[in-house]
Amino acid sequence: MMNHTEVGNFLLEGVNQSPELQIPLFIVFTIIYFTTALGNLGMVLLIVLDSHLHTPMYFFLSNLSMVDFGYSSTTTPKVIAGFLIKENVISYNACASQMFFFLVFASMENIILALMAYDRYAAVCKPLHYTTTMTTSVCAYLVLGSYIYAFVNSSVLIVNTFTLSFCESNVVHHFFCDIPAVMILSCSDKHVNEMVLVFISSFNVFCALLVVLISYLFIFITIFKMHSSKGYQKALSTCTSHLTAVSIFYGTVIFMYLQPSSSHSMDTDKIASVFYAMIIPMLNPMVYSLRNKEVNSAFRKVIDKVKSSPGFNVFGCTIN
Repeated sequence: MMNHTEVGNFLLEGVNQSPELQIPLFIVFTIIYFTTALGNLGMVLLIVLDSHLHTPMYFFLSNLSMVDFGYSSTTTPKVIAGFLIKENVISYNACASQMFFFLVFASMENIILALMAYDRYAAVCKPLHYTTTMTTSVCAYLVLGSYIYAFVNSSVLIVNTFTLSFCESNVVHHFFCDIPAVMILSCSDKHVNEMVLVFISSFNVFCALLVVLISYLFIFITIFKMHSSKGYQKALSTCTSHLTAVSIFYGTVIFMYLQPSSSHSMDTDKIASVFYAMIIPMLNPMVYSLRNKEVNSAFRKVIDKVKSSPGFNVFGCTIN
């Protein structure tokens, strides 16, 4: 790919160029990243430790948490470092690698949200067949297939982007190597490449959205037929959490990728990207845990076990 370009590295513009905001933003984004890491890795650990959470719903949720952690880790550490250095340089190959893994995790987020919608459909609409429909092997194959598709999808988009020539400006008007921000720098005719990007992105988003919408159509029909107010509220609560995450994620993705790169406003894109690359991975554990009685119960059990274990230490005092 290096034969197609005269650019050896790229210069990331970052989130904000104001000198007086660098330290405050450094603190804010550091807090966001550590909150994301703690929330998502904590969720995975909690699901692994509590046997009551070894269900399809929490299996998908643990994978979503891992994806969110990886999603955030591909961009946020570089952003944080950018606040402390004057020139945020990233090599050509490092830019391609960052874009590749970001696309892998973004694709996985897209698919897992759809799988979670289907899981909720099976649980709410077909409760008697749920255990035979969403078996351990079926869930494992669905996630494995999702990862394979995500890697293939990302590979195609990377080749589509980096077969272009970059022989003019190397300043990426973004805080990471996102496709529209990099593609707009190309001095090649990129019309076909833009169409490929829009087509693949549209296919991925609308296929996943179709699964989500159809699943929730049947879920809402089933909910409205429920005679039990308790069951109605429980099902609706589960749907609300998932639909909140779906709305934020797909809203920003559609805004970002389903238009030609020449139509993009880089400043607006940066704001949208902060939401789906950093804020959403931080919020997802909160959305799926704080309002979930099973997760809260499992968390309390883990805390109680830690407190009751021999040698539990608080501020230097051993509690037996």
